[in-house]
Amino acid sequence: MDHPLRRTSLVRKREIFGWCCYDFANSAFITVVITVVYGPYFTGVVAAGWAGANTLWSVTLAASQVVVMVFGPALGVLADVTASKKRFLLSMMWVCSAATAALWLTGPGTVALAAGLVIVAYAAFSFGENFCASFLSELSTPANCGRISGYGWSFGYLGGLGALGLAMLVLSVAPDGVRWVFVVTALFMVAATLPVLLLLRERKQPEPQMARWWQLGWESVLRAARDLPQHRDLLRFFWAFLLYMSGLGAVVAFAAIYSAEALGFTTGENLVLFASLQVSSALGALAFGWWQDRAGSVNMLTAALLLWCLVAVGAYFCQTKEMFFLVGNVAGLAIGSCQAGSRAVVSLLSPRERAAEFFGFWGVFGKLAAVVGPLFMGVLADVFDLRVAVLATLVFFVGGLIILRGVRMER
Repeated sequence: MDHPLRRTSLVRKREIFGWCCYDFANSAFITVVITVVYGPYFTGVVAAGWAGANTLWSVTLAASQVVVMVFGPALGVLADVTASKKRFLLSMMWVCSAATAALWLTGPGTVALAAGLVIVAYAAFSFGENFCASFLSELSTPANCGRISGYGWSFGYLGGLGALGLAMLVLSVAPDGVRWVFVVTALFMVAATLPVLLLLRERKQPEPQMARWWQLGWESVLRAARDLPQHRDLLRFFWAFLLYMSGLGAVVAFAAIYSAEALGFTTGENLVLFASLQVSSALGALAFGWWQDRAGSVNMLTAALLLWCLVAVGAYFCQTKEMFFLVGNVAGLAIGSCQAGSRAVVSLLSPRERAAEFFGFWGVFGKLAAVVGPLFMGVLADVFDLRVAVLATLVFFVGGLIILRGVRMER
């Protein structure tokens, strides 16, 4: 069997492009549904009049990530042993797209339906993220891992920008047609996965253990957990990752709700704001990915987390839409660099022959962060207010930064 390091020499640029197109497609969902449009629609229309609407939104997002934490390891192993990672990757995109389109059916009072569809769509999106990340070690080398991961994230932000452009077009034609935005977004996602279908390769061969895939999934997580102390820098990084991704997840889940409730942004203004964020995020992923391969992962992520601290403080004191526009674009630079850099660090610190196992563990920490962060934000927003909740995310960013500084990549 070919050694993984040798396989990377056979990777063509068009295959990397195909892989990047998955990020391009799935960012449409996280940008339009979770961040910009459906969050405010859920709290302001679907759950209007409900006490604790912010908490309800955060519980919905958290529930979807619990599903991914429970089933993710098993599905990862099933995809590995059946040599079906690409098939699973595309299937999750299509499930996410179908549930996104079905959000057209939701409206005032349809809380159960809306929550159920968001759980299905967000879980499928997150499963797809895991499968997408597991291809990185096959497509890169230690010398270009940060750069290739940055390409993927930057493509993703461009996809989010394209989806927001379509959303603005829909609302310009039908100002009251917010629900049609979800149908158009779903079609965009399906179309954007065509290069993935045509260009990305499945390299693994099927294995005979398929009948034990559920057991094997959790065995792989337990084996990785048992072996993690031997990889102390990776373990330390996972704890830092859990903290700062909890803060990032909280901000992503409530950014548009915050701008609408605290600063009076309309849906159209939010679309313009977050369209500019897609550009700054893409630039952040590209620039910081390039810098990561030269200055080192820890230094790059340190700079990104310092930006996040500025964002939390700036958002708390923000009083005007213009100021929030500036703070938001700083957040764009920070989010692009954090996400691209984190995926590259796991690829660099994981044993290459067991990359899928350790990326499964990365998925568990990431999904746990997606439970903790939004719940933290939603409860604080309902108990106090959104400004206090945003400022409180400093706990996650500062804590993550302190732990991160102890990671020694050279070891």
